[in-house]
Amino acid sequence: MASGSQDEAAVTRHAAQALPRARVWRDYSLSIALAITFAIVFLAHTIVGYWQYAADQQSHGDTPTVFGESGYVVYWGEWTLQNWQSEVIQSLLIVLFTTWFIHKGSAESKDSQEQMQRSLDRIEQRLDLLEPAKRKS
Repeated sequence: MASGSQDEAAVTRHAAQALPRARVWRDYSLSIALAITFAIVFLAHTIVGYWQYAADQQSHGDTPTVFGESGYVVYWGEWTLQNWQSEVIQSLLIVLFTTWFIHKGSAESKDSQEQMQRSLDRIEQRLDLLEPAKRKS
C-alpha cells in the first residue's frame, strides 16, 4: 500500500513540475514558436549563404574563407542586413508606429481603442445609473 501513495506522490511531483512549463507554453507560445522559427530560418540562411559564397569564390578561382576582407562573414553580414532592412525593420516600424501614431479608422491605430474605451465607460455609467433603480423595485 505504501508504494501506491509513493506512486501518487511521484505523479503529483511530476505534474507540479510540468505545470510551470505548460503555463509558459500557454502564455508565450507565439513568442516561442516565432523564436524557434527565426532560429531555424537564420541557421538555414547562414548555411545556404555559405554554399553560395563558396561556389562564387571557387568559380572565380579563389579559396572561400570565413574571415578577412573577402571572407564569408562580410558577405553574410551584408546579406543579413539587406534582408533585415527590407523585411524586419519595415515590420518593426509598422508595429511601433501604430502604437505611437494615429490613422483615423485604422484597426491598428490606437484611436479606435480609445473610442472603444470611451464607449465602454459611457455604458458603465448608464448601468450604474440604472442599478439603484433596480434595487428599489
